[in-house]
Amino acid sequence: MENVLEILAYNLKEARKRMHLSQEELAARAEIDRTYVSGIERRVRNPTITVVAKFAEALQTTTADLLTKR
Repeated sequence: MENVLEILAYNLKEARKRMHLSQEELAARAEIDRTYVSGIERRVRNPTITVVAKFAEALQTTTADLLTKR
């Protein structure tokens, strides 16, 4: 089984960097606490699908893209 948290962490960070956003800026766009963004990128938080969808919208991508291994 693939580690979905690892995939999400990688894709979230890469998408954020492509848009030149800090964790704080992404958190503000997604209406999520900045420490939560950090926790997801470090793979210590396990977000709900609703939170992943908020990130996808903030990053102008899809939930599926954030959860797909590259």
